[in-house]
Amino acid sequence: MSINNINNNGQKQVIDNQKVNQQQTQNHQANEAAKSAPSQPVRQDSVSLTQSAQQLAQVQKKSTEVPVNQEKVERLKKAIQSGEYSVNPENLAKNIALQESEIFGRN
Repeated sequence: MSINNINNNGQKQVIDNQKVNQQQTQNHQANEAAKSAPSQPVRQDSVSLTQSAQQLAQVQKKSTEVPVNQEKVERLKKAIQSGEYSVNPENLAKNIALQESEIFGRN
């Protein structure tokens, strides 16, 4: 005994082909509609920076323009690596406060 067309393969293939054709037709129609539709104005993106961000950008720019004393940098590196470099915490705090007041205009 033989069983033919158990899953109706022939009929299913016809249905699948119909779906593909419908999708292709819809895609083609959508593409044609997009081509013939009046173009909408292009939106312009914009960015605005806060005052703090602008100040930070200025400080960063200035820091790249400052010349570097490479000899001093090398001397400090060697002193740190050998353990000979010591930091005076009071002097460091005073200098940090002075720099902040110069950067942010506070006295």
